[in-house]
Amino acid sequence: MARPRRPIGGARVAAVLVAAALLLAAALPGGAAQDLAGDRAALLALRAALDRGGVLPWDPAAATPCGWRGVACAQSQAGPRVVELRLPGKRLSGTIPLGTVGNLTALRKLSLRHNAIAGEIPADVGNCGELRVVSFRNNRLTGAVPGGLFSLAVLRHVDLALNRLTGGVSQEFNRLKQLDTLFLESNGFAGALPAGLYLPNLSRFNVSFNAQLTGPVPASLARMPASAFLGTGLCDAPLAACTNSTPPAPPPTPSAGEKKRKLSRWAIVGIIVGAALILLLIMGLVACLRRRRAAPAGRAAGAAANVQVGTTPITVTVARTDRDAVKQSHAPPIAPAMISEGKKLVFLGSAPERPYDLETLLRASAEVLAKGTLGTTYRATLDGGEPVLAVKRLREVHLSEREFQDKAAALGALRHDNLPRLRSYFYSKEEKLLVYDFVGAGSLSALLHDGGAEGRARLDFTARARIALAAARGVAFIHRGGAKSSHGSIKSSNIVVTAARDGAYVSDYGVAQLTGAAELPRRDAGYHAPEVTDARAVPQSADVYSFGVVVLELLSGRGPGRAPALVLAGDADGVDLPRWVRSVVQEEWTSEVFDAAIANEPRVEGEMLRLLQLGMDCTEHHPDRRPSMAQVEARIERIVEDASRKADFSSTDGSRSASA
Repeated sequence: MARPRRPIGGARVAAVLVAAALLLAAALPGGAAQDLAGDRAALLALRAALDRGGVLPWDPAAATPCGWRGVACAQSQAGPRVVELRLPGKRLSGTIPLGTVGNLTALRKLSLRHNAIAGEIPADVGNCGELRVVSFRNNRLTGAVPGGLFSLAVLRHVDLALNRLTGGVSQEFNRLKQLDTLFLESNGFAGALPAGLYLPNLSRFNVSFNAQLTGPVPASLARMPASAFLGTGLCDAPLAACTNSTPPAPPPTPSAGEKKRKLSRWAIVGIIVGAALILLLIMGLVACLRRRRAAPAGRAAGAAANVQVGTTPITVTVARTDRDAVKQSHAPPIAPAMISEGKKLVFLGSAPERPYDLETLLRASAEVLAKGTLGTTYRATLDGGEPVLAVKRLREVHLSEREFQDKAAALGALRHDNLPRLRSYFYSKEEKLLVYDFVGAGSLSALLHDGGAEGRARLDFTARARIALAAARGVAFIHRGGAKSSHGSIKSSNIVVTAARDGAYVSDYGVAQLTGAAELPRRDAGYHAPEVTDARAVPQSADVYSFGVVVLELLSGRGPGRAPALVLAGDADGVDLPRWVRSVVQEEWTSEVFDAAIANEPRVEGEMLRLLQLGMDCTEHHPDRRPSMAQVEARIERIVEDASRKADFSSTDGSRSASA
């Protein structure tokens, strides 16, 4: 009787199959089977080295790797070969062994970004002579750029950003004549950029936040934006000019006679008397300022009984972008000396359930929510905790009081579930306030960018699509008010997400027109449609463009003009997100667009692509080619319905599996 065989563990099976594949590749004569078998063996060896968590669902028993996730094949003269390997955000770790990536000799696109791969870039990467695109972005790679990389003559895109690479930026990059993108930011590169560095086709370049890079920027790179060189010691155009400053000479050593000299007694007395006089003068000035500050408040109380302002400062919590909230004593939203005109709050529509006046608003505890180009927004909590209001203090208003009143009344008449209601306003010579219902937990911008990858991971695709739908409904409602009705400033920081993250409100609608300023805010340039030149006249088609940028921001996790790691080097100020998306899609590398937090969600790949296409349609360069907001709303509604149905099916299927 034959002895029963011991079961072999999964790891041993994989090792046996890898060895068998390598032996087969070595034994077979030249031909397609040998090449594809070699590709398969190299991929299995790579998985054995990097996939410690068993994330890659590759079947070692499969005859061909062409159907594996992240692997794409193409027909060559010798037969099918692996031409793409895309494994972004797969929690891969470990080092890349020789004979894995380097054995994929027909590879054209390689993306292992957003993993935890350590060690050096494999030296045999130079064997992949067909490589066009290489992305090792956001790993833990160390060492220098291997020389083999510079032999890849058709290479066009190199992204090695956010690693721990060291050494210098080599002039050997000049050998890559077709290179159009080179991202090296946030590494440990040191020394000077080669003066002879010349890449004629380079359009996107970034070496920012390599603190040990020094010296002048080469003339061939002077056309790049200054953001491409931030956080370095580089100088000259487009940065400040280099200075050949010499260190100051040390002070002369005092002679023996000078060392023995001391201040006389009368000199010391004079210094003491002078210091005492200065101290008395300062105390007198402080007392005078206190008396002058108290006087206007007393006069204001006598002028109007409804404007009584205490002199005790209130406490404001200033929310920093680094999420460290700092409590400090701060003036109330309206300075006491600025409301002595006897002005009152003007309520729009019906009075609130709990009446409040300007004095009550001034006594409210205030928290700074956001500071923008148009003004500062506070969360104001009235005495007793209710109601909670959002107060926007406008920075500059170029309208008369009558014009302001008419526009505010029109905005106050808007009633929709996805628009914060404008309750009242205040207009005086020195102050202009807008008072809204407080509606949400935080902005979409903060949710996507201030919480890092962990914050975005808690926002799945269906939640993002629902947020887009809620915002689309709000904007579409505004557009239904007439051909000239538009929001005017759509961006992720003006979309307020509910605490449950299943809905949103579109804030600041019409505020750009309400201030009467024509200049477009530079910090929001990434959201502006190319045809817009006047902030007071933003057509509905331009709103659609801005909304499309927000959709692309939701899908990619990238914000126009944000942190250096997200800056698109080569673009003016790094703000052209639609152009970047189109360039990636045109290279048939669409999966690279999606945020790693949602890139691998099951069942909703089709819905993600549909929403991506909608974002691209909205950001068409020609306004006539963009859909209307009503069409945008309808398309997102269908996407959300399909994604929700699949999510429900997935959860039901999972519960059945668990019960089984």
